[in-house]
Order: sequence, then structure tokens, then C-alpha cells
Amino acid sequence: MTVHFIGAGPGAADLVTVRGRDLIAACPVCLHAGSLVAPEILGWCPEGARIVDTAPLDLDAILALMRDAHAAGQDVARLHSGDLSIWSALAEQTRRLDRLGIPYTVTPGVPSFAAAAATLRRELTVPGLAQSVVLTRTSGRASAMPERERLATFAQSGATLAIHLSIHVIETVAAELTPFYGAGCPAAVVFRATWPDERVIEGTLSDIAGRVAEAGLERTALILVGPALGDTGAAESALYSAGYDRRFRPTGGGR
Repeated sequence: MTVHFIGAGPGAADLVTVRGRDLIAACPVCLHAGSLVAPEILGWCPEGARIVDTAPLDLDAILALMRDAHAAGQDVARLHSGDLSIWSALAEQTRRLDRLGIPYTVTPGVPSFAAAAATLRRELTVPGLAQSVVLTRTSGRASAMPERERLATFAQSGATLAIHLSIHVIETVAAELTPFYGAGCPAAVVFRATWPDERVIEGTLSDIAGRVAEAGLERTALILVGPALGDTGAAESALYSAGYDRRFRPTGGGR
């Protein structure tokens, strides 16, 4: 048998990859991350599948379910929200599977920052404004941030910041970033991107915390900060310029 780790995306079922959907439909056991996975996705499980919400379980209990499935020769679809490459607890599960000799695969999913950018209809890297995106968070109960990975450190670059798991401290976030980006820097909060109850709050570092407080948002939201969010007439990329010589569209003297 094989444990298939699948990124279930930010919420909307139709944002799961075709590979992920097909694996879910083929696995007689499905372990999913509670309310973070849309119910429609669980509807793809085969008839009679064992479907377990792992939200109330600790790591040992989750691994016990995988061991049981392994002993029974049953493939497992292990669903995590967003993409598995960031804040998914993938590493601690695969380390134990390696020790147990249980094979596994990893299928990527649409990450929440990409879904939030799509909701805002914004490119996060705009010529002349920002060409980098920093995915970060603030310290929480589950995992502290290394001292060298402070918001102020990332802010010095001027990059677009996608700040996860931090809506509850947005006032502190805004205060830490203002000296680097300025009070008028665009900021946005996207709550439950792609879900039916999705909400968007846009503002600047000077007022975004107050807007979030008024809306009563306390969890499941992403903070985006940076000049690219307010792009109004920035420089254009040369990629599609008529004078840009590239392999598949050479200019008169190009190859």
C-alpha cells in the first residue's frame, strides 16, 4: 500500500489537481484535516471508504491509522489544506513512515497565498516595485519563529509579504512593518480564500488592523503587504515588448 499526501488546496473543491482527485477516488482510506478541507472533496472517496477527521488526533494516533491501513494493504489519501510544502506537518509524518518502511507519495496543491492573490486579482511581483515574495508567519503555540526570521528582517527587502497564521496579531504586524514600508503601503487580508464565505479587506498599514477588528476576523485569513498590491501604472515587464528578443519570438536581428 501507499500513503498519498495530497494538497487539498485553499478551499474550493475544483482547485484540487486532477491527480489529487483521482488518488482520493482510488483510496479506501481517507485521512483529512477537519474543517480545512471542503466536504465536496470527501465526496470523491469511493463507496465504503473509511473517512477520518484527524483534527482531534495527535501524531501517534494518525500514524497508527496509517499502520493499520498498511497491514490491511489499503492505500491512504492523506489530505492537507493548501500545499504540502509549507506549514503542513508533512516532514514529521514522512520521517515516521520512513522508519516504518511505509511508502508514500506527495501531490502538490494550490497554496493559500496564490488563492488570495487571485481573489485580489493581483500579481505579487511587479517590475519596479517588487520581484520577490516572502512567505512567513509570526510565532504561535505550535511552532516558534527562529530569531533570524523576524518580520523586520524580511521587510528590509521591500518584497511582497504573505503573512500566514497571524491575523490575531495584525496590529503588531502593521506596527512592525510600517517603519520599512510606510504607513500608506497597501495591505490586504483575505479570509477563507475561495470558500463560499470568502471575505476581502483592503487598506494600508495605517488602517488595516482597525478594518480587520471591525470585521471581527480572528482566524483562517492571510495578510498580504507590499507596494505591488497597489500597482497603478508601474513599469511593464520587457517579456512581451516588441523589441524583446527571445527564442520563440526573435526580433529582426535575433536568432
